[in-house]
Amino acid sequence: MNKAKCSLLTAMTIFGTVGIFVRYIPLPGATVAFFRGVLGLLFLLGIMAVTGKKIQWQNLKKNLWVLLLSGGAMGLNWVFLFESYNHTSVATATICYYLAPVFLVLASPLLGERLTLKKSLLCAVALVGMVFVSGVPEGGISGGKGIAFAVGAAVLYATVMFLNKKLGPIDAYDKTIAQLISAVVVILPYVLLTGGFGMSQMRGRDYALLAVVGIVHTGIAYWLYFGALGKLPSQTVALFSYLDPVIAIVLSALWLREPLGWQGILGAVLILGSTLAGELPAEKMGRKFAKKG
Repeated sequence: MNKAKCSLLTAMTIFGTVGIFVRYIPLPGATVAFFRGVLGLLFLLGIMAVTGKKIQWQNLKKNLWVLLLSGGAMGLNWVFLFESYNHTSVATATICYYLAPVFLVLASPLLGERLTLKKSLLCAVALVGMVFVSGVPEGGISGGKGIAFAVGAAVLYATVMFLNKKLGPIDAYDKTIAQLISAVVVILPYVLLTGGFGMSQMRGRDYALLAVVGIVHTGIAYWLYFGALGKLPSQTVALFSYLDPVIAIVLSALWLREPLGWQGILGAVLILGSTLAGELPAEKMGRKFAKKG
């Protein structure tokens, strides 16, 4: 495995553990999201200073409004995701969060892209998976508030992806720094209007966990991710991204003792399977099935 793949593998592994760390931090999701943005931003600025990399201000100006909107959506996406961890299992929240590509596909006509029959069927399969994850077939919704937060986070992340498609040429690091600044600016008033930072219960270990979420899960993970992004095919990046939910589901079951049950497992297979199938070109899938046959 080459260096780029190792970097991407490490980044996806780090992303997959964020829910475990957030669960142990006694803070509202908005506060965790705020400090994640601040610490991640400071780390990336430090990396750019050390490596001598310069921000391309001209490209930032050309994409300013899209960056501000996408950064704000990214910040609120974190708030919703972290709140979902506090109201349902990490596995369930992560699975629901992976509906984001489905929402992006449904919005694809707004980008001038055709909503094909294959895409429509895959979206339908994913939404059926959502029903199973929610617990409806057994007569009720388990962790409904957390699921609602996670689906909201998925909609917001789909919004980020949608807006990113409208960006002109811009360096990945510059884009991330601009979006982190926007995220922090959007989250701060939300935190202040919803009761403040609420850090009176924090202890030494809690500050350490918060630092890990900001520096490791944001700064280092984004640094590794974007460092690998330009060196690998987009198909490889897309497939590696599915390590994130798998790791989150396994850790949720083994570490937090939050097993999914048969409904959750079936829902996870339907959601993750349909989004994965959407990443694979039809002709490539055909070749793979032919080889297996």
